[in-house]
Amino acid sequence: MIEITAPVLLALLVLTCIVLFFGAMAVRRIQLRRTLGTFDASILTPKGRWMMVIARYGGGHVDLLRFFSVSPVPRFVLQRRGLDLNGWRRPTANESMLIPPGFIIVQLIQAGEDRELAMDYRDYTGFSAWLEAGPIAGSWQI
Repeated sequence: MIEITAPVLLALLVLTCIVLFFGAMAVRRIQLRRTLGTFDASILTPKGRWMMVIARYGGGHVDLLRFFSVSPVPRFVLQRRGLDLNGWRRPTANESMLIPPGFIIVQLIQAGEDRELAMDYRDYTGFSAWLEAGPIAGSWQI
């Protein structure tokens, strides 16, 4: 008869937890991607590092959820009011290694602070249309 020892049980438990974590991440990503206005992106954090996120815009804000997470809580939230589009640019040689291929870097200004968000150009067209179609400041309450 085969004996299952403590180290084997521990290894199986760790492997099961890893599989469950990746499964939960996949289910979360599928559910988020079903929502209109959701796209893959990367944000330049205040610490100067690029972080992969799932962006979801709608209503009066943009939610940026960590890509490799199961949490439903956004890591960053950009309020639509006061968010200005300052154009886009192609990534530099150093940046092209840190963000997915084919992405452009969108330059945003929020409350006088520069923000950079990398995304696919097709996603940029939808995002910029959503942002520019917003209410004139002070006219609507959201």
